Amino acid sequence: MTKMKKILTLTLCTIFLWGCTKDDFSPEPVPELSIKNSVGLKLQTTFVTDEVSMNVKTEFGGPLTIKIFDISNKVVSKEELVVEAGDNILKVYTKVLPPSAYRIGVYDTKGDVLGITDFNKID
Repeated sequence: MTKMKKILTLTLCTIFLWGCTKDDFSPEPVPELSIKNSVGLKLQTTFVTDEVSMNVKTEFGGPLTIKIFDISNKVVSKEELVVEAGDNILKVYTKVLPPSAYRIGVYDTKGDVLGITDFNKID
């Protein structure tokens, strides 16, 4: 009986250890945030839960304003930040927003639009 227990234990341990090894496949890559133009805005995804990454690309460094508008075009969030020239990967936190359609825009100090895009907040 002890020989049978040893074989069973060895078999179960082998199955357990084999099941915990790293798989050879890799998960799908995260969509790139690259922007071809010299200025623009790109979200990682248009369906958002708590947060989303975005790229803000500018030709200059300095202050910008990011605004989020609700479906009635009312500003529900506004943030000023300083960016560098080129790509700036940022996080947008949307946890407090109720599920709905939104528009996000990036503006320079003169109020000119550098980029604008839509997203949907989901639960």
